[in-house]
Amino acid sequence: MDSKIQKMARTGYIAKGIVYSITGILSLLATLNMGGKESGKTEVIEFLQKQAFGNVLLVLLAVGFLCYVGWRFVQTFMDPENIGSDNKGILNRIGFFISGLLYLSLAGFTIKKLIDAGSSDGGEMTFAILSGKFGVFVFVVAGLSFAGKSIYQFRKAFLGNFLKKFNYKSVKDHTRRIIIKNTAYLGVVSRGIVFGVLGFIFLRAAYYSNTTEIKDTEDAFSFLSHSYGAWLMGIVSAGFICYGIFMFATAKYRIFNV
Repeated sequence: MDSKIQKMARTGYIAKGIVYSITGILSLLATLNMGGKESGKTEVIEFLQKQAFGNVLLVLLAVGFLCYVGWRFVQTFMDPENIGSDNKGILNRIGFFISGLLYLSLAGFTIKKLIDAGSSDGGEMTFAILSGKFGVFVFVVAGLSFAGKSIYQFRKAFLGNFLKKFNYKSVKDHTRRIIIKNTAYLGVVSRGIVFGVLGFIFLRAAYYSNTTEIKDTEDAFSFLSHSYGAWLMGIVSAGFICYGIFMFATAKYRIFNV
């Protein structure tokens, strides 16, 4: 595989790790009443923009997101790792494409924040186009997709196959290997929980025709906190931090099949 494609993928994994880590940290701090807030990916972008050299950070993050989008689309259309075109391969490649679209929208949001820097316009994002039957259809599809993704995450955790493309043996230090493996497990399970909650939230919104507000990870954390208490939200928040760490490790140790 072209080394440039590998570098693009690794850069994308770093950007993904940053977003998951900060999402987990902010949500965990909120759980512990130490500041922070229940956060999703868009809240992380807004948080970073408020920091010193915030716009510079957003430029770097946008580049990282676009690299991840590029890698997902390469996986979808070029199939550099020979996933194949059987039923399983097609499903995997559709998943890559959807993932690419999600991070493309996140890159677009980041770029928009840069363009609108200094603007006082804010508030919750609403989408009038999603009202009515079309919105219900979109939310049902999104809800079922998140539900399917949740099941997939739990299946990955059960089978442990997320380490297949991880150059685990190259990590010589035993303690570091254990940390990477355990953070990966907790991170994948936490994603499964959040995706499952998002699936429920989207389907519930579709049932009540409340489809003009896009739902994200922040809504899932809020649901966990109010429905099951701070303890579960704290565990899932820690899991997001763990998944971020796993993404950093993936950026360094992932094996790319030639």
